[in-house]
Amino acid sequence: MRRLVALSVSLAVALAALLTGTVAPSVRGQTASPVASPVAGTPVRPSLSANATVFATGLDNPRGLAFGPDGSLYVAEGGTGGTTSTVGQCPQVPAPVGPYLGGKTGRVSKLNAAGLRTTVVDQLPSNQTAAAAGSFVSGVADVAFIGNTLYALDSGAGCSHGDAGTDTSVLRVNPDGTTTQVADLSAFYKAHPVAKPNPADFEPDGTPYSMVAVGGMLYVVEPNHGELDKVDPTTGTITRVVDISASQGHIVPTSVAVGPDGNFYVGNLTTIPYPDGGAVILKITPAGQLTVFARGLTTVLGVAFDRQGQLYAVETSTGNSAKAPFFGGPGTGKVVRLTGGSPVPVATGLSFPTGMTFGSDGNLYVSNFGFGFSPGAGQVVKVALAATGTPAATPHT
Repeated sequence: MRRLVALSVSLAVALAALLTGTVAPSVRGQTASPVASPVAGTPVRPSLSANATVFATGLDNPRGLAFGPDGSLYVAEGGTGGTTSTVGQCPQVPAPVGPYLGGKTGRVSKLNAAGLRTTVVDQLPSNQTAAAAGSFVSGVADVAFIGNTLYALDSGAGCSHGDAGTDTSVLRVNPDGTTTQVADLSAFYKAHPVAKPNPADFEPDGTPYSMVAVGGMLYVVEPNHGELDKVDPTTGTITRVVDISASQGHIVPTSVAVGPDGNFYVGNLTTIPYPDGGAVILKITPAGQLTVFARGLTTVLGVAFDRQGQLYAVETSTGNSAKAPFFGGPGTGKVVRLTGGSPVPVATGLSFPTGMTFGSDGNLYVSNFGFGFSPGAGQVVKVALAATGTPAATPHT
């Protein structure tokens, strides 16, 4: 039996099977049939569970979220890609996913208490896959605060992503709306290869997806290579906490949160065919010791702890199929709580959610319509959670 290969395990390409309507990912030596696009034009609006409401709209491929000291909700936006090619200038992402096209359409927005959006910084690197993989977009992947200073994780940059003269980086967002690179992730990934990269879908500049601030440091998860790294935003020094690929192989680690015990909890997407129940939560100590904390999850793109120390995860698509287009489709995304080690749904009806954070009100805020939809189609959804525990979600009637 041929081994299924995810043509790119960066988040953008790993989801392209369903979100493109051009060519589904292939197995080795065999290309899957084209699939109809469920997201062309105006996106489908499945019913959210009764405890979920749309908090904000008008976003471009929203990803990671963080509340700032001013009480505003800051949103990393992948942008809308671009048209610039770097073919012949540097190594490219392998076809048919590459070569990428780049542009300067990524941004960070902030939302006030009413959900109204304003731009914090824009014209940041963004990219899109080759047309054969659906022209699928990546850009600013996450945001985090250290004190009053905002940092952005720029996953859309790098020559291999069509953005010459830029690097996948951690950026400091300045008060005047400019950015300063504080850590060059592209250079680190190239100088420090992981033990078990996947050559079939390797991205030279990496595709970092999730970032969390702890003790004045930033910790970044990279899915394509498979690693968790520490960034000192003052000196720009990058050190590896753990090479996840070395013990786990190519599992596509995507998201990171810090638990009340001080350990890191990392969720993974898995690779084609993204089996329901195939994803896990890893527990990683600050010294890099790794164990499996929970099993039985599906396509995890976000993790977060509430004030009671309960762990939640975003599942971007459930009800997945062993055959193309693999993903279950719009409306199958969920937020689950890990109760007794098992995932219990607390919000349903989401469409390719891509990240989440808790607000001071105790509610969850989730990026929705986060991959593959038309410009401005992205949302943030608020999920109301009871103070003493959250029952399983029920759909609107």
